This record gives sequence, structure tokens and C-alpha cells, in this order.
Amino acid sequence: MSPIVVDVSPAVHHRAGLGRYAGELVKALIPLLPGRLGIFYHDAGRADLFPPLNTLPVRSYPWPAKPWRLQVMFAHLLHRPMDALICPACLFHATEHLLPPFRALPSVFTLHDLIFRLYPEAHMFLNRWFLTMMMPRFLRHADVVITVSECTRRDAIRWYRIPEDRIHVIYEGVDVRFRPASPEAIAALRFRYSLPDRFILYVGTIEPRKNLPTLFAAYRHLLERWPDLGLVVAGKPGWLTEGTFRALRDLGLEGRVRFLGYVPDEDLPALYSAAAVFTFPSLYEGFGLPPLEAMACGTPAVVSDASSLPEIVGDAGLRVPPDRPADWAAALAAVLSNESLRSHLREAGFRQAARFCWSETARRTVEIYEKVLRSRGLAPGIHE
Repeated sequence: MSPIVVDVSPAVHHRAGLGRYAGELVKALIPLLPGRLGIFYHDAGRADLFPPLNTLPVRSYPWPAKPWRLQVMFAHLLHRPMDALICPACLFHATEHLLPPFRALPSVFTLHDLIFRLYPEAHMFLNRWFLTMMMPRFLRHADVVITVSECTRRDAIRWYRIPEDRIHVIYEGVDVRFRPASPEAIAALRFRYSLPDRFILYVGTIEPRKNLPTLFAAYRHLLERWPDLGLVVAGKPGWLTEGTFRALRDLGLEGRVRFLGYVPDEDLPALYSAAAVFTFPSLYEGFGLPPLEAMACGTPAVVSDASSLPEIVGDAGLRVPPDRPADWAAALAAVLSNESLRSHLREAGFRQAARFCWSETARRTVEIYEKVLRSRGLAPGIHE
């Protein structure tokens, strides 16, 4: 049988959360589908094909993201199937909100979120326009839709009336490398990144829906009590960042907040472990992986009570409405000052993070592949 092909474009182009999903999923699929897995990516000339992805059969496309998206859009609108680009394959798994039209090739589509619908002001115009026009086509065209949370599943059914038997929740996982780092690793990381002795940590892209101005306002209040407390922001600037940095200036925090930019995956466990508290004030997340990674490293988490975060974090972190800076300051102060609370959140965080495993994500995804192939009458089963 021809291979199952997974789109790893977001992974080889380091696209934050979507990239983590595609890369970790494929790594966990390899032992479950020996000799049966292939990958696809666009913008081949600039792809970072890291291990173990570089051991798999490749289908690639030379065009960068925008021309590639336009080609897929016109192929849908003009009813021109793109099977030849991917085949030979028995199934295609789309992981970055882009699904080429196929005539005969079955497909699975992972829907991470509907931010462009729920928070259109947090998206660039062209991106919002593209997704608004094309998402209904992608969802109709896919044999099965995977969502990464119940929250996203509910949103998808509400906005697109997807039949419930075509949409399945499969949670993301936490890689085993996310665990408390050694004192030596933490000390080396502190030196390399010039980190403050005690700091609050945020990890994620810098963009409007991440709601960093609320965090900045809370931090400004905390400085009155702890003048040496640091705030560290790890993540690349995304889009529409002007409001975020304007809030920083208006609060007089320029030079006080440490911006690290993109942090390699291998540095993240020590970075999480070094933080006094992890914070995630996002307005909307399809899943929200950084809080789980922080908790797996033993760092207490304070997160927004919006979208999927209560579902993912549960009672293992403090949850705060995203629009109340004073409540954020109070929650962060409680964690910083109460050792009993810190210990409770640390132990609860370990238990909660352990519930999310990439091997389970991959196992359940293979079940979806088998379901699709059987429904198409293409094979009795992947392992048979």
C-alpha cells in the first residue's frame, strides 16, 4: 500500500504551535506506521528538515507560503484536483489549515482553532479573508476532521454544521523531554540568556489574542511589591504587534521586560524550570500547549479561563478572566508568596500534564486513518 502522507510544513518552517503539533505527531507516528509514512512540505528551499523527519520519504513543493496558498485556493475554485502532487499516497493529513483538493485521495484535516472567526481583529486582513473563504471548503472536502479540544469541536459544529460523526477530538501531548531540569542546566541557561534571578515567564507568539497588555499591567502592579521581579517573554513577534508594544511603553516597562525571541525546543525545559511562575493570559486557544509543558517541568501556571484552557489545564493551575489585570496581579502574587500553594500546583501540574501524551495522540490518529481507509474501501486496515 502507498504511504500515508502528513503535511509537516508548519514544523519545518517553525510555526510555533502548529509546528509543534505536526512535528511531534509525525515523530510519534513513525513507530506505529513503519515503512508506511511520508511527509509533505511547501517552500522546500527554506525547510529545516530535522531528525527524524529527514528519514522519511518526501513530497515537496518549491513555492513559499502565499503562492502555495493561492494555488490551493484556485485549484479549489476551478475544480482542479491536486492528487498528482501528493501521490503515490493512500491518505493525506492536513495539519496547517490548508487542504488541497483531491479527486480520489482520502484526507484528514486537523482544525486547531477558529480564531479568525471569533477574534477577526486579531488576524491580518488577507489571512482572515483567505480562511473565511476557504475553511468551509477544506472542512467539506476532508473525510474526517480532527480537533485538538472539545472547545474547537464545539466551535466548528456551531459555525460550520459539521456532522458529529465526521469530527473527532484528539488532544495534543507533552513530550517526555519536558520535566524538571537539573540545577546545572538551569544555571547554564540563566547565564546564556542573561535571565533575572526570579521571573514570571510567558512562552508563545506575540500577537493580539495572546493578551500580553493584561500581563504587562499585572506585572507593573507586582513591581511595587517585588522591585527585582523579572518578566520574560519567549516567542517570535507575530502580526499586529503595535498595540502590545505600545502598552509596554505606556506602562513604563521598556527595558524591564526581557524579550528572548524564538527559543529552540531544546532550551525550553530549562527555561520553564527556571521560572518562578508561568503565565498564559490568552483570549483564545485551540489547545494551549505551553501551560502543560510548564507544568510538566514543575512550574506553577496561571492561565486565562477562556476557550480551551480550563479544559486542558483543569484545576492544576490558577485560572483568571483574561480582561482583569488586577485579578492577574493577585493570582500571580499568591503563587509567588505562598509556598504551600506553589507546592500544591506543582504536584497537580505533574499529574495533569501526564494525562497528555503524544504516543496516545498518534495511536488515536492512526485509528482515524484506518476508519477513513475502510470507509473508502481502500484497505482492510493499516496494520493488516
